[in-house]
Amino acid sequence: MRAVVLGTGMIGTTVVSELAKFPNIKSVTAVDGIEASIEKCLEIAANPKVIGQVASLKNEDDIAKVLKDADVAVACLPHSLSLPAIKAAISVKCHLIDLVGSKFEEKMELDEAAKEAGIIIMPGCGVAPGITNFLAAQGIELLDEADEAVMICGGIPRFPAPPLWYQVVFRLESVLGLYKRPALAAENGELVKLPPLSGLEKLTFPEPVGHCEAVITDAHSTAYTLKDKVKKLYEKTVRYEGHWDKMGVLAELGFLDDEPLEIDGHSITPRAFAEKVLTPKLQGTSKEDITVVRVEVSGVKNGNPTKYTWEMVDLYDHERNITSMAKTTALPAMLLANWIALGKIDAAGIVPIEKVIINEHFDPFMEELKALGIEIGFKEEVLV
Repeated sequence: MRAVVLGTGMIGTTVVSELAKFPNIKSVTAVDGIEASIEKCLEIAANPKVIGQVASLKNEDDIAKVLKDADVAVACLPHSLSLPAIKAAISVKCHLIDLVGSKFEEKMELDEAAKEAGIIIMPGCGVAPGITNFLAAQGIELLDEADEAVMICGGIPRFPAPPLWYQVVFRLESVLGLYKRPALAAENGELVKLPPLSGLEKLTFPEPVGHCEAVITDAHSTAYTLKDKVKKLYEKTVRYEGHWDKMGVLAELGFLDDEPLEIDGHSITPRAFAEKVLTPKLQGTSKEDITVVRVEVSGVKNGNPTKYTWEMVDLYDHERNITSMAKTTALPAMLLANWIALGKIDAAGIVPIEKVIINEHFDPFMEELKALGIEIGFKEEVLV
């Protein structure tokens, strides 16, 4: 099997390095528009099966050119290139694992085209969306009747510093969307949109995290795929205490708006200005980070009120020298690409991860994640 990885940032490089280790993968082509990024990727991978290719990835045609001879690809690209990557993969009949889970409805419009091409496209295959999706789906499958599924996740600094107690572990442009965008959820079989920054909840995770808080954010594909299987479903994003209030003030004052302003003859959006100002203040005091996940699914099992809880506290990966967010995002995507290469996934079309990693696929996938260093604890409670 010939694999292509689109984008060689920290996440893409991790996908390249790990995917090339599988004997059934004949070659991995690492593609990026920046030569220095390719060179660094090749150095880290240190595997003769890895090939570097400098190429433009700015649109569907560019991406199609680098995918035309590939069997499976992993897209580690910005949100704006997610749909072009999917369309390109369909046009050249290449299986695709995509990290981006947004614009799910638009992606589902390409379902028939993907089926006709005989390929599988899996969107939202990182940690959240990704791991959280299939944990929620599995919890629902285990219950006789599911009442509520809550997916909680967050990438937070190992050593938080004021004033926002946060540091950027992926693109700031993606982070800023959380503070202004209504959150998609599901209630009683219907899609609902909840106000941004709503549902503030105090939480505690095992050390070294401790006290933190979470607000409701977008549930991505699960709102569509699981809404008829559970009475209530939503996702929450974790930050340290005080963060959401401060960012809420910026949003309320208009600093995160997208409407351009004229300043001294120059046009700029408040959000672009805020991104420029905030970026250096969100670098943190250390590159070390933590990724937390808690998925709780409650309902009825064998006539008893029952709750299933999966929890993960993952720290910076010193062995791979990558952030926890990069590891927990890259490795699920990489494993799915390998499963496709092995023929383990018998499906075609636009297929979200929560439709695949359940039932007979669940335990094997969890075991492979654990072998790679992603350990997720599980607890079953029969509630009185």
